[in-house]
Amino acid sequence: MGVHDAPAWLVPAFTRNVLEAGGTAPAEDIRRTADDLLERWTRPDRHFHNLRHLVDVLARVDELDEEAHHPELVRLAAWFHGAVFDSADRKAYANRGGEDEAASAVLAREQLMALGVPERHAQRVADLVSALVRHSPDPTDIDCAVLCDADLAMLATEPQRYKAYLNDVRAEYSHLPVEDYVRARVRILHKLLARPSLFVSPLAQAWEEPARQNVSAELQRLEKELAKLEAAAAAEPSASGSADADA
Repeated sequence: MGVHDAPAWLVPAFTRNVLEAGGTAPAEDIRRTADDLLERWTRPDRHFHNLRHLVDVLARVDELDEEAHHPELVRLAAWFHGAVFDSADRKAYANRGGEDEAASAVLAREQLMALGVPERHAQRVADLVSALVRHSPDPTDIDCAVLCDADLAMLATEPQRYKAYLNDVRAEYSHLPVEDYVRARVRILHKLLARPSLFVSPLAQAWEEPARQNVSAELQRLEKELAKLEAAAAAEPSASGSADADA
């Protein structure tokens, strides 16, 4: 899905949200910023964290927006939350994924203020983006909860779509050796399941059970795969030793 494949409503929606947040820039400047963001979301190294993911997050925000105090700021944060992306090894091994929330937050503040959005609103969007580093929002901060829940909602999709999501995530980190990727993914899944609740906002509670079922099934499969990989690695030295002895 490239920039030209973007749904027709995306740029007008971004423009409306910027204006609702207090932006004063001409419509042309707002559209130019939207186009820049779309170009970021459609770069070829993005297999999951791409335009489809942005649209999905915005759609989930729509499902939860009656709970939000400032839904326009939540939607702007959704636009910026993965704007800066890099699936390089150092980020993957840090278990942060490719989304650079810190850099994306800085970009959000700079670009929104350049569009005339008041500093307090631009900073609030940046803070919402930064909160996605931990995905553990304060339950009293409902806007943050809505954004975090919308971003994690893919965990609760039907099994076939969840499988497609896993294939896309693996494609983003295809440069990682299988065992390294599986180990990192297992750690992430254990952390998710250790949470008292994956979702915080009241309307998102319906996603809790299907998400846990998907995550648990994936963890079970990956732990079996990891055991096989470890067994194969342990067998290699002895096999090599036998070959040397035979020689």
